[in-house]
Amino acid sequence: MLDTRIRAADHEARRRTHDATPDDDVIAENHQDSVKNPLDALEAFLARASFDTSDPAALGAMLGQMVDAGYDRVPLPGSGETLARWRALASVAARDLGLVKLFEGHTDALAILAELGAPALPAGSRWGVWAAEAPGARVLATPLADGQLRLTGTKAWCSGAHAVSHALVTAWLGDQPVLAALALDQPSISISTCHWHAVGMRATASGDVTFNETPARQLGAPHGYVRRAGFWQGGAGIAACWYGAAAGVAGMMAGAVAARPDAHRLAHMGAVEVALAGAAAVLRATAAQIDAHPADELMSAALRARLVVEAAATTVMDHAGRALGAAPLCRNERFARAMADLPVFLRQSHAERDLAALGERSLEQRGDGGDPWAL
Repeated sequence: MLDTRIRAADHEARRRTHDATPDDDVIAENHQDSVKNPLDALEAFLARASFDTSDPAALGAMLGQMVDAGYDRVPLPGSGETLARWRALASVAARDLGLVKLFEGHTDALAILAELGAPALPAGSRWGVWAAEAPGARVLATPLADGQLRLTGTKAWCSGAHAVSHALVTAWLGDQPVLAALALDQPSISISTCHWHAVGMRATASGDVTFNETPARQLGAPHGYVRRAGFWQGGAGIAACWYGAAAGVAGMMAGAVAARPDAHRLAHMGAVEVALAGAAAVLRATAAQIDAHPADELMSAALRARLVVEAAATTVMDHAGRALGAAPLCRNERFARAMADLPVFLRQSHAERDLAALGERSLEQRGDGGDPWAL
């Protein structure tokens, strides 16, 4: 269960944010700061948060508190503030990867719903996006009137299935993929986590969700989910989560190296600096490109950002382990958890398949007379 300190902290945050009065100068000032500096407010919340990062219920409760406090109201991709959105994701990832898995899914759902013109959302709702198409786990949709559907089948890899209240689910309407929105408090839905044996990312409790003639609403046209501009914008945002987690590991490494520096440790620290600086530069450039061309596909830019950050995160983990040895992996819970969680989260990358896709597009661009490597 959620630590009582978090409940107290969240109660105070909500009191300051929502119940400020003109005659309470201190509360009003804090409220104004949270509006003017939303990232600062989020980071302050994360800094005082104390919760069991191994407990799926605690992660769900944390997500609920973040939604209630409005920390999920990050800028939409392509809105001119994509980098601010990614900084928020990176900050949550640096705190805990299980939490950011739920938070990123929820904020991605809000962006998808906004892009596809969904109606107003239920207050306090917490969303997941479940789009994996695993072998032997397919959801079929039966059309009804006015965009209504009934879903039947099983969806695998549903992160935070017990933690969210609503979900966006990919399904098949005949031979065409569609996106469906639904509430999860329906008796025709069952959730099983019996196949979830993960060590890294364990607390996300990704389950199999089975639908039995479950009412849902179709969003957009068939194929609309993957063909919208925001598909690759959201895909690039995952890299911000990877980056934040890697930067968090690097920060813990830096503290240990500073406490006991030597030539080898400093060399490892330098390698981490180079890796993160390059990844940060690519993320900033990609965010600027998305904001400059919000309606464009930008698949190449998204793949490039993901692959650069994946390589940087892998470099950070390698050098952190070599520099610090086994001690923090065994005696520092936060460091050990990050080092276990991050490799699992990175496997949202498709590795060589993504490299091959990027290579193919690079050759196409050169064939069209462009130079993708011009400085």
